Amino acid sequence: MLALRSTLFNVAFYANLILRMILLTPIYFLLPRKKAYAIPKAWARSNHWLMEKIVGTTFEIEGLENIPKTGCIFAPKHQSFWDTYALLPWMDDPVYILKRELTWIPLFGWYVKKQRMIPVDRGARGKVMVEVMQRTKAEMNNGRQLIIYPEGTRRQPGDEPHYRYGIARIYRDVQVPVVPIAMHPGLFWPRRSTMRYPGHFKIRILPAIQPGMDPDAFFEHLIEVLEKASDELLLEAAATNPALPLPPTAQKRIAELKQKTEV
Repeated sequence: MLALRSTLFNVAFYANLILRMILLTPIYFLLPRKKAYAIPKAWARSNHWLMEKIVGTTFEIEGLENIPKTGCIFAPKHQSFWDTYALLPWMDDPVYILKRELTWIPLFGWYVKKQRMIPVDRGARGKVMVEVMQRTKAEMNNGRQLIIYPEGTRRQPGDEPHYRYGIARIYRDVQVPVVPIAMHPGLFWPRRSTMRYPGHFKIRILPAIQPGMDPDAFFEHLIEVLEKASDELLLEAAATNPALPLPPTAQKRIAELKQKTEV
């Protein structure tokens, strides 16, 4: 039954994406850029509804009051495709730095370009990266929020942290608050898997780290607060979802955390 519900959700998810892109494209491109963002945000909400009704997965968000009213950098944990779109309804005007190849996808790439997302060649260095940073600063000077995943790529829940220093350089150069976001959607929407699991989990938006810190000190602080919150939410998700099949990385981390509390 779980496999069937997962299949039904996956079919509904991609049908929802394709149909909305086709039917709403004329409206999307006629609207001003920021107003057009309402269409991707509505798509995100509809996916939450589909996942709740078909799979039985729900979530709640803590700390919405920690989102600054000005431009900022969101620094979420990255575990599955879910967290690439899930928070859009609660963000004002986000911008992503993304692989340039994504802009080549028909329809999707057009949507991305309309929102002035920042494409980058992952192997680029030097002048190209300077241009990327200039574009990033320009967008954030207009009050937009940059979404950047500090670990760079999707990681398994409970996996050992592997943060990349690039976020510290951006923090130093852009001079805006950084908002860490802890969550474990990978427990319910695993990467490289078609299975979707029912249950309930929390997203925790942590207090913003204000600009002005030494980049090295900022980097260490970001890792500390984000990993602490992630560990807390991992223990809570496992306790409140006893039937959830935990990946080996999560099982190992939970055992380590329980051992620490017993010492």
